[in-house]
Amino acid sequence: MSTTEIKSVVVDSGVSVFYRIAGPENAPVVLLLHGFPTSSHQYRNLIPILAQHYRVVAPDFPGFGFTQVPAERSYQYTFDALSKTTIAFLDALSITSFAVYIFDYGAPVALRLALERPSAIKAIVSQNGNAYEEGLGEGWAPIRAYWASGSQVDRKTVQDGILTLETTKWQYTHGSRFPDAIPPETYTLDWALMQRPGNFDIQLDLFFDYQNNVKLYPQFQEYFRQSRVPLLAVWGKHDPFFIPAGAEAYKRDLPHAEIMLLDAGHFAGETETTEIGELILKFLSEVL
Repeated sequence: MSTTEIKSVVVDSGVSVFYRIAGPENAPVVLLLHGFPTSSHQYRNLIPILAQHYRVVAPDFPGFGFTQVPAERSYQYTFDALSKTTIAFLDALSITSFAVYIFDYGAPVALRLALERPSAIKAIVSQNGNAYEEGLGEGWAPIRAYWASGSQVDRKTVQDGILTLETTKWQYTHGSRFPDAIPPETYTLDWALMQRPGNFDIQLDLFFDYQNNVKLYPQFQEYFRQSRVPLLAVWGKHDPFFIPAGAEAYKRDLPHAEIMLLDAGHFAGETETTEIGELILKFLSEVL
């Protein structure tokens, strides 16, 4: 089994990016991009599976996990900014070619990167990583209302409804066949880090900015058509945020995409780790 190393690198004018890395140094790179409200910690069990054959790299985005952004940086928490920091991180590690695992927030970050460097991405594994309007479920209703109004009232509604320990735990357990098997340190760590000073505003700013990801969906879809990038969608079909229609939609632009719907929720990787790992290894062995 490969040992996972814990490192940090300063990029993008002072951002100290925390990341996990494992696997042979000369192997093809697999980049793991996390979602809300977690960090590279969500991949702690998947990394050793993939690292048997690949160089696996999993960074924490600014505002998440253990990546640190100095106050004087005046960082603007948008998905454009997260993408630029991720590009700077890849450049610092001299990573120019990779397969990418996209989950939740990791999807718009990686797909922005694809628009800028389309030849860099050799394959995509999407685990509830959305790129289609029809993939947005009812879980987005309060955030959509906030997009429409931009009001402080709707911002507070989103905060009170989503930025709580109960909802953080629910995101992990809802739709899972094995909710009692999900380690409590997952949502407990997420919640503890979310409570750092200023972090609620960071998360609310990103919720509001997510509408700009939706506006880019046509460009993401054009990238799929032009690149014909190999894609495997491994989807927790009980996810209330990114519903199965978002997985099936990939076939519209990538007819050869592989779609696997799992009997799981949003955080399918917590309980279906072995199955997902095996599917990824098989997929990557065929396309890389």
